[in-house]
Amino acid sequence: MDLYEYQARELFAQHGVPVLPATVVSTAEEAYQAAADLLAAHPGIVVVKAQVKTGGRGKAGGVKIAKTAAEAQAHASQILGMDIKGHTVHKVLIASGADIAEEYYFSILLDRAQRQYLAMCSKEGGMEIEQLAVERPEALAKVAIDPLRGIDTEIATQILLAAGFNAQQQEKLLPVILRLWEVYTAQDATLVEVNPLVLTKQGEIIALDGKVSLDDNARFRHQEHNQLVDKRTENPLEAKAKALGLNYVKLTGGQVGIIGNGAGLVMSTLDVVAYAGAEYQVGPANFLDIGGGADASVMANGLEVILHDPEVRSVFVNVFGGITACDQVAAGIVQALEILGDKATKPIVVRLDGNNVEAGREILAKANHQLIIIEPTMDGAAAKAARLAAN
Repeated sequence: MDLYEYQARELFAQHGVPVLPATVVSTAEEAYQAAADLLAAHPGIVVVKAQVKTGGRGKAGGVKIAKTAAEAQAHASQILGMDIKGHTVHKVLIASGADIAEEYYFSILLDRAQRQYLAMCSKEGGMEIEQLAVERPEALAKVAIDPLRGIDTEIATQILLAAGFNAQQQEKLLPVILRLWEVYTAQDATLVEVNPLVLTKQGEIIALDGKVSLDDNARFRHQEHNQLVDKRTENPLEAKAKALGLNYVKLTGGQVGIIGNGAGLVMSTLDVVAYAGAEYQVGPANFLDIGGGADASVMANGLEVILHDPEVRSVFVNVFGGITACDQVAAGIVQALEILGDKATKPIVVRLDGNNVEAGREILAKANHQLIIIEPTMDGAAAKAARLAAN
């Protein structure tokens, strides 16, 4: 789960990472009062920042500086409701400004390919890190972190040395790096990023912005993380699938619903459908893996989620029977259609193979449901589903 900036700041503050005073609001009137309070306590400027889970806010006009409460209100009025890369702004953060001397970059992320963590650090913060990595890769230090050791004082010093910080800068940054590592581990994060991490003219280190992604697989250890979910922007189908315990991801621009057992098979199915659908300008609408040991009720739940997607025009169920036998899958399909009744109106192309495949096909044949189409091969089923979606 990706967090909004204001949520990341709150986590930073909990772990002692220095941040500036700020208030999140959802109306222009609230922005006026928040700015008035901040300017009274900290004269100077305030920054009005759109709260969306994407980058490029500044370029899109979602970050504005205000010298008065009235100016902050005007900026908030313009930013609220704005569309930034497909994300609608529902809240803005009113934050005190900083007297910046230098801007840095620091992040910790999960390096899945290497099965370890990766720390990245640069003396050149404030710009898009992807741009820096391409244009001046030598300016971005990358240090592998052993998960069993983590970031201690020695490792933090190595990171700062690799980024080219001098002894005086290291002394100021070291405790902040250690606290950011505490955020990463204590909150079960997969990403903690600060850009920019600034040195003020008063000699203070401040996290001016923050990105945090939390590992949903660790949610059972953090019941408080449930309060961080923004149900207003959460995809309703993904929320429903999550509640049902399904491994589901909605894809944009697709018309063929996909169900498979095993992540590898589902990924292959997406590719096959994309290839078959190119001729008809249709593609896969989702990723849904019912797992290796799923029973009939899981299949029923998965089919129910996909059939409720208004963008789906046909469904491709691709199952290789192993732990989940094909007859169980077939029974699940029939059960789901019985539950949905007249709500099920989209054709379902089924390809079964493996354990109990003949029994599974027999169950589907006996059901004789008008929506079910049995195809023996993966390529044939993908082509059929694509043609049905196109028509």
